[in-house]
Amino acid sequence: MASAGLELVGFFLGLLGLLGSLVSTALPFWENTAHVGSNIVTASGSVKGLWMECVHQSTGAFQCETYNSILALSSDLQASRALMVVSLVLSTLGLAIAVLGMQCTVCLEGSGELKKRVAGVGGCFFLAAGFMTLVPVSWTTNKVIQNFYSPSVPATLKFELGDCLYLGVVSAVLSMLGGGMLAVSFCEGHEGGGHRGRRYGGGGYPYPGGGGAAPVVRNPTTLQMGGISVDRRGHTLIQSGSGSSAGVHVKPVKAGYDVTGYV
Repeated sequence: MASAGLELVGFFLGLLGLLGSLVSTALPFWENTAHVGSNIVTASGSVKGLWMECVHQSTGAFQCETYNSILALSSDLQASRALMVVSLVLSTLGLAIAVLGMQCTVCLEGSGELKKRVAGVGGCFFLAAGFMTLVPVSWTTNKVIQNFYSPSVPATLKFELGDCLYLGVVSAVLSMLGGGMLAVSFCEGHEGGGHRGRRYGGGGYPYPGGGGAAPVVRNPTTLQMGGISVDRRGHTLIQSGSGSSAGVHVKPVKAGYDVTGYV
């Protein structure tokens, strides 16, 4: 049940990471205009994203314009676009695969270890998606900070960190945490099953005298050992000669003692 709980928490964390990455990719708030200098600012400035650039006028109007040419974009912006799209695709695949492999679902029932392995594969997809989200977010954050503190960049061209960068970092962490929980739950279930099998000697009952299963002795009506016979009532029958019934001496066996040597 512990592994099922980990899978459920990891699934919801991965889902939150997917939603956060989707919002970060769609919204243009990656870079905000930095209002630096001694001049009084009468306009709110502009914001930039992966797909468009928006300007907030002093009159309150908010206008956005998409980038017209892909080839005219910088290489880092093109790479950020591609990585975020790949991250969304991997998160979607991880979501679908995790649903198939989780213990709380009815998919792939009766398949044994295959169901757990499918959940582990879904966790790996979430891990890769979180890494793909973290790369462009970190890349853009580093570029914005360098341009802000660079003396060669004019004050009107300096930008600050946008809200989508913070959301992207949180989404990447949630995706990686969710994928890690799915992978850990699979490993714990797999190792636990193998440990129990080795501990009890391949599935038998534990026995303190050895590493394997306890020997099973059938209890017939009379257990014969040489010239001694023991019946179910706890009496020892000592035979004389060739095994005839003549001259049989009967004596009770002590309580708690068995002629087989096991107490």
